[in-house]
Amino acid sequence: MDFNWAIKYATEFLGTAILIILGNGAVANVELKGTKGHQSGWLVIAVGYGMGVMIPALMFGNVSGNHINPAFTLGLAISGYFPWGQVAPYIVAQVLGAIFGQALVVATHHPYYLKTEKPNNILGTFSTISSLDHGTPESRKAATINGFVNEFVGSFVLFFAAMGLTKHYFGAEALQYMKQLAEQTGQKADFSQLALKAQIAPHTAAGLSVAHLALGFLVMALVTSLGGPTGPGLNPARDLGPRILHAILPKSVLGEHKGDSKWWYAWVPVAAPILAGIAAVALFKAIYG
Repeated sequence: MDFNWAIKYATEFLGTAILIILGNGAVANVELKGTKGHQSGWLVIAVGYGMGVMIPALMFGNVSGNHINPAFTLGLAISGYFPWGQVAPYIVAQVLGAIFGQALVVATHHPYYLKTEKPNNILGTFSTISSLDHGTPESRKAATINGFVNEFVGSFVLFFAAMGLTKHYFGAEALQYMKQLAEQTGQKADFSQLALKAQIAPHTAAGLSVAHLALGFLVMALVTSLGGPTGPGLNPARDLGPRILHAILPKSVLGEHKGDSKWWYAWVPVAAPILAGIAAVALFKAIYG
């Protein structure tokens, strides 16, 4: 089924909102005082973020591509995999979806924000924080450098692996064969036809579904392996949207210990994933075409 661009924008909004609800909702469950999951551990957060990527991928992978990440959208566009005219609407939808999803996390956890006494625990349910930051200029410099390296490496692995999973999934060779056959016979490889899709689906559907499942496990693994230093963000919308909301919401909502939004660090989880996304998709295209 082919969807118009308006549906795809709405889907990116919903997919990103679900990512934040499941991901930052897990963080809130662990970090906020008084919840039943308080101090339940890092693995709970890893599962939340893994599911936060997996569920939208399974729901929306064949609708909008389930980018739910401005860095991925930009990387795809720069390498020619995605039309430039749709980049801005996708990114706007992703950021707004992140803000909306975070607003729902706040609404569901409001009493526990009021109980929490550590500002970093509150901000951590919104955005990434470097564990090296202790408020001094030296620690902030170290946090910025380490945070950038951590976000870049994690994002690069995420995007490069995502390209491989969604383009080299088991069964993709059947699709490639059909394209080559169409080219050899001088026909245009138009895979929007229902009959042709029905022929290919038995050979591709299972592999693509497994690929979307694997994306969730990939994020889960990245959170457990590289999550210690910063979170990690791996997604500009996931960090920037909620951070904006944190700055806007008053203490009457987040409690007397709200703290600051650490805007000095905010550029790191935005710039590093974008650069990593551009590099990862470009490298994938250079190797595999």
